[in-house]
Formats: sequence, structure tokens, C-alpha cells
Amino acid sequence: MAKPLYRLQSFLRRTQLFLLFLGVAYIMAGSVLLLQRASLLVTQRGATSPPLSSLPSLPSPPRALGMPPVRVGGYRGRNSRIMARGQEYKPGSPLDDRTGARWLMSRNLEIRHLQRRWFHSLMTEKDMSQVERSTPRRNVPHKGSYMGCFLDNSKERALRGSVSTDFRKMTSTMCQDICSARLNCTSSVYLECTHSGYQFAGLEYGSECYCGNHITSLRVRDEECNLDCKGEKGSPCGGVGRLSVFKVEDVLPGQRRYRNVRYRGCFREPENSTSTSLVHVLQPNLTSQFCIEACMNKEFPLAMLRSPDCFCGYATPDFTLHEPAEEEHCSQRNTTEASLPSTLQHFYQVYQTPVQDSRCTERKFLPEKSSSLVALSSFPGAGNTWVRHLIELATGYYTGSYYFDGTLYNRGFKGEKDYWKSGRTICVKTHESGRREIEMYDSVILLIRSPYRSLMAEFNRKCAGHLGYASDQHWKTKEWPEFVASYASWWASHVLDWLRFGRRVLVVHFEELQTALVPRLRSIISFLNATVSEDRLLCAESNQDGHFKRSGARRPTFDPFTPDMRGLIDGLIRAVDQALRDSNHTGLPLEYLPR
Repeated sequence: MAKPLYRLQSFLRRTQLFLLFLGVAYIMAGSVLLLQRASLLVTQRGATSPPLSSLPSLPSPPRALGMPPVRVGGYRGRNSRIMARGQEYKPGSPLDDRTGARWLMSRNLEIRHLQRRWFHSLMTEKDMSQVERSTPRRNVPHKGSYMGCFLDNSKERALRGSVSTDFRKMTSTMCQDICSARLNCTSSVYLECTHSGYQFAGLEYGSECYCGNHITSLRVRDEECNLDCKGEKGSPCGGVGRLSVFKVEDVLPGQRRYRNVRYRGCFREPENSTSTSLVHVLQPNLTSQFCIEACMNKEFPLAMLRSPDCFCGYATPDFTLHEPAEEEHCSQRNTTEASLPSTLQHFYQVYQTPVQDSRCTERKFLPEKSSSLVALSSFPGAGNTWVRHLIELATGYYTGSYYFDGTLYNRGFKGEKDYWKSGRTICVKTHESGRREIEMYDSVILLIRSPYRSLMAEFNRKCAGHLGYASDQHWKTKEWPEFVASYASWWASHVLDWLRFGRRVLVVHFEELQTALVPRLRSIISFLNATVSEDRLLCAESNQDGHFKRSGARRPTFDPFTPDMRGLIDGLIRAVDQALRDSNHTGLPLEYLPR
């Protein structure tokens, strides 16, 4: 009798352990399934199948935002601003019911839903791009000669030519390719191409690339360059305050990349030329090509030619390059100085070399957390990234973002990864426009761009990324009319909401910032309660393009805006213009209504 009881007791013990094991396995399996399902739902969000396989998915517009074409009256006078006094447009008229502030406020909920879809589509694009890019890393053979590990700091750079950043895929080969880029020989500046780019390429912190023709610091032990490249594990990419330097090797003609030299114009010699002209080269048969190459070799951004003299230097408060002289004053540049009239001996031909002005490249987080939260708000496609680049150059402080864009972070916007309410950035990028979101900020820089250009820029970004362009095929699909029908209303609602709920508002027009950069940038810096030198503002102007400017002004081969689209957009422009005036701001520039 005891033996069967013992067997039963042993069986029950084993069964208890077995059931416990089954329970744990069941819970773990259920957790894995839930995680997989949640990931699938996030991936499928916004992933609607487009009519063409080459087109990315675009958020469908809310039905309530579809509007009939709007008749827009003409304008009286030739003022530099738009006046809401058209023959058929009056505030409170039936036209105003469909495009004015009241109508837009009544559509606030639909526009908020559109903003949510835009945000989720942005996040989905980033997630998908990360999945697509997670390919196995292969070893890239090194090229060039490794020169060693050198000291480097923000005040005394080892290489002073130019700097670029990529926090995701920087390699020694990529850095050398950047530094070996040739000058653009198709420009009228050159008769032939002889310059071979920078001689040295240096890497620091695993992601920063510096170029130069001279190594100006001491060499240290190679072990101190102990950080791997972000895009190539096992390859040295400098360290903290340490630069891994390579001698750039020449490349075949078919593989060369070119950089542009820009002619700035003819300028009068400043009274105090010592601070401007830091290097003087004397050449009997001086040419513009020789002067530019000499200044590039000395790593200066400006080459100033006055035959037989060549001067290299920077833009300064005494030599701002904002007041060009008549070109005829420099037309006799090939004549010897002794035979020139005295009035022509004091003018320079000025060229902008590809050398980066290094006086404003250093950036950092705020030394003390700010108690004031400043928004840099704009409609998508209005140039927010470009203005962030200018603010960082001028102030030396990082800007933050309400979102996280890995592409921007990888290209040097370190504040992109910082919590937007941390107080460590000088301002925060946002495209939000709801009352609750607006009232979280103490002040705002409201950036406005022509809706025609903003809509095209955002559509280009959605179809081809930050630097690409949509093809004619994209513009001809039904996605484009739906995009305009929904996003045009968002452009107007965004401005109206910030004017209504913003506590302290500085309105900045993108087009005015392009034509008068230094004065407009100075007003932005003053609004941010920052103090910067005039030299740093001029440096920001010199480096204004940055890494996120689309090359050229590529447009579709046809006008993508139909008469109905223009009627809608023009009516919204009038409503926003009137709202700006009612809020004691200047109205919209006249160019917002193209003729």
C-alpha cells in the first residue's frame, strides 16, 4: 500500500513542476505575440498602397476640407504688401466665409486630425528607413595614407578648411571623398581645372570630418584615437579632442567631385584693410584662378583680387560685402597698378572660395537650462531646418525639436535627440498649431513662407526626401490635388492659431530672410535674448547654405497648380494677410500672389 502512495506522490510533484513550466511558457509566448502584433499595427499605420509602386503613401485629406474654387478680386496700387481691398473681397463677405479666419477656426478639428496623420506618417517613414538601412556592414578598404593621431580643440583646429558631420555612416573613405572634392571648373572663373581639393582629411568623435591643407597641431600616441567610425566598426575615427588624419590620395578624373567658387562682385577697399586682408600674395601676371587657389591653400573663404595683388581673408564689419560697387571699377583688373587711375586702385574683385568660414562652426548646448521655452514654428516645407541652421551658426547653441528626425540628427543637429522641454536648446522646432500645444511655449518665432513654395517643398520632401525632387509623374497623380486641398488650409490655420494663442510672437518671412539675411537674423537673435558678435553674423551669412539646401531650383516641366487650386490658395493668402495686419504685424509680401 505504501509503494503506490509513494508513486502517486512523486507523479503529482512532477506534474506540478510541469504545469508551472507550461504556465511560464504560455505567458512568454503570449507576450511575444502581443509585441509582434503591436509592431505590425505601427508598421501598417499610414502604409496605404499608392496607385503607382514608385510613389510613397500620402495622408488622405479629410473630406471636410475639400472646397470649391474661390474667386479672388484684384488689387489696387503697387504697394510692397498685399492689401485686403480687392474688388470682390471684403472681410465678412461670402468669400470670407469659405477662406477667412472664422471658417478656418470652424475646421480646426479636421486640421488637427490632418496634423496627427502628418506626424504619424513622418514617424513611419523614419521607422521604415531604419529597417531598410539596417543592412549588414561590410569592411571598406582604406585609401590614402594614415598620418597619425593629432591634438584638436575648438579654439585651435588641427585642420581648418571645412567640417561636415554624419552621426550614422561616417567612414574614413567618406571623409576623404569629401575633402578631395574638386573646384567647379565649368564656372567662368576658370579656363582649366588644376586644383586637387584639400590635402588632408581628419576624423573626430567617430562622426566629424575635417579638411585642410596644413596640420597645425602636435601628434600624439595613436592609442589616443580610440573611437570607431560610426559607419565602419574597427576603423579609427579620432577620439575626444583627438583627430585621425589621412593624406588624401588623388582620384581618377571620372570619379572627381567638384565644388563651386562664387563671384561676390566688385567692392571698395575698406579703410582698415588689416583685419580683412590677412594674407597678401604678389604676382606679376596675376589671374583670378591663381588668387583663388592661393587663398584656398591658405584656408581662407575670401579671395580679393586687385592686380598684381591678391589678398585672402574674411568678411568683417568694415568689409561686409553688402554694398557692391559698379563693376566698371574692377573691369581693368589686368592692367598694371601704376597705369590705373587712383580711383581704380582701391577696388577688389571678391570671390567666395569653397573654404568654410570656421569662426562660427562650433556649437554647444546652453550652459544653464533656460526657464523660457521658445518655439520656432512653421508650416512643413517653410524652411524651418534652414532657419535652425542659421540660428545655430549665429548663436553657437543647438536648437531642439518637438519631433525626432534621425536624418537631421545624423547630419549634425545634435539637439534633435534632446528632450524638447529640457531647456538646453535655444529654441524648439514645431509644426503644431493647436491651442494646448501653443500655450506650452512662452514665445514663438513664427516663420511664414509663400504657400505655393511651401506646398511644393513639402510634397518634394514626401516624395523624394529632404534634398530630392518629386518627378513629373508624382505631380500628375491624384495625390497632388488631394495634398493641396488639405494642406493649403493647414498653412492658413497654422498662422491664425499662433497669432491668436501665442503669447509673444515674432513674425519672420522666409523670402525676406533670403534677401536681407543679416538684418533679419539680427532681429531673431535679439528676440532670443542672445548676444553675438558682428563677425559671427557675417560668418553665418558666409556659411548660410548648410547641408539641407536642394541644389538649384528644379521645378516640374508644367504648372502643377490648377486655376481651382490657385483660387483656393489666393483666398487663404488674403485671410492670413488681413489677420497679420489686425494683429499689428506687417502683411504678407506681394510676391505671395504670383502674376
